[in-house]
Amino acid sequence: MADNGTATFADPDLYQAGIGGVTSKGASVDFIVTGGGDFKARLTWLNLHRLRVLRGSENLPSIAYVSLPPERVVVLFPTSTAPLIWGGLELRFGDIVFHSRGERTHQWTPGESRWGLISLPPDQLSDCGLALTGKKITAPPFHRVLRPSKGAGSHLLRLHAKVCRLAETRHELIDNPEVLRSLEQELLHALVNCLTADDINGNLETLRHHAGIMVRFEDALAAHAGGHLNISALCAELGVAERTLRMCCAEFLGMSPSRYFLLRRLNRARSALRRADPAHASVAEIARSCQFREPGRFAVTYRTVFGETPSATLRANRSKV
Repeated sequence: MADNGTATFADPDLYQAGIGGVTSKGASVDFIVTGGGDFKARLTWLNLHRLRVLRGSENLPSIAYVSLPPERVVVLFPTSTAPLIWGGLELRFGDIVFHSRGERTHQWTPGESRWGLISLPPDQLSDCGLALTGKKITAPPFHRVLRPSKGAGSHLLRLHAKVCRLAETRHELIDNPEVLRSLEQELLHALVNCLTADDINGNLETLRHHAGIMVRFEDALAAHAGGHLNISALCAELGVAERTLRMCCAEFLGMSPSRYFLLRRLNRARSALRRADPAHASVAEIARSCQFREPGRFAVTYRTVFGETPSATLRANRSKV
């Protein structure tokens, strides 16, 4: 993608790739839709001198498993009052997530979502923190959820929105190096003021333990080849009690591990259906390739989740070929 711009998406896979493409090298997102309807999303991004700014929105409930780049510091925040659960904690409008470098975690939204992200090199944050506060600010070993003062948080959100509007509408201004340098300094100072706020994480050791379980859970699912998930065997592999895994999935995903596994497979099937040539592909073949052995049951489950039959998804491709 270009250094600056905005794009709309009707395909979750393209949206997923877009987020990874504009966040940073080494960043990735596994994005699954958990409810029915026509998917609509929007991304706006702007690379300043060293600061990167991103704004995203989605209209459907979803879960994103996010892997952040180790070479940059990342800060994320909701940009509306719509519910946003990050790393098992529901964020309020005005909260800020100060991530550890290279962190892997989940974002869960029960409905539409609007969020903003800022990333920068560690030395830039450290130097600016030292200049403004007399202390170096470094990424924490485990993410911190901060609640800045209303004035500091509002100022950051206004600047973030201003920068994103420029990326969408005032291309002649963002082509000016002096304008970009000024915007970066304003945004960086506002960010540092927010990163000195109090931590509201609560029981940090418990959160860290649960986050580690969820990362191992994702690794195990990625290596799982079958269509059936044996929860007892999975828990033995992870070294956790079944009750603990279910509690962690409820916190981080809003659902059971089996439901999440099913939705991952359904999203893979939908992606395959959206890309298949309806003249040569069949629903049954695609279902089997995604480890669904009973096409009739697959079709019922698919329609329940996405609000349309798999054959309707496949037929919609006729206008594309």
